[in-house]
Amino acid sequence: MLYEIVVPTRGRFQILDITDEVQRRVYESKVKHGIAAVFTHHTTTGLMINEFEPGLIEDFKAKMNELIPEDASYSHDRIDSNAHAHLRASLLLNPEVVVPIDQAELHLGTWQRILFVELDGPRHRRVYVMVCPCPEAPEE
Repeated sequence: MLYEIVVPTRGRFQILDITDEVQRRVYESKVKHGIAAVFTHHTTTGLMINEFEPGLIEDFKAKMNELIPEDASYSHDRIDSNAHAHLRASLLLNPEVVVPIDQAELHLGTWQRILFVELDGPRHRRVYVMVCPCPEAPEE
């Protein structure tokens, strides 16, 4: 079952928690045991699983800016002034995350959240969630 989440971003570089939206799609699917594969359709966005704590989010942003600055002289900027966003997405992030589902709940750790990273906004982005059932393991 494939579900779409529209993610409107308001900033050029923004990190958003989409965990609750993904969980809603799992509930809609009625899958009790399986996996949720979450995928962003955009080359200047990414996904990660981590804590959504304001200080940590600022640290992520600062480190990305340090490692791949926006104002460097990139060849791609001659045509589309967003090379930094492509590089950050490709080198520092993933276009997908996969999360186990148990008892119709995303099986995340205590502080883990699914985070969408906008690197070239603001825009209306799309994230796709494929919910795949797995047979429940028999009890021994």
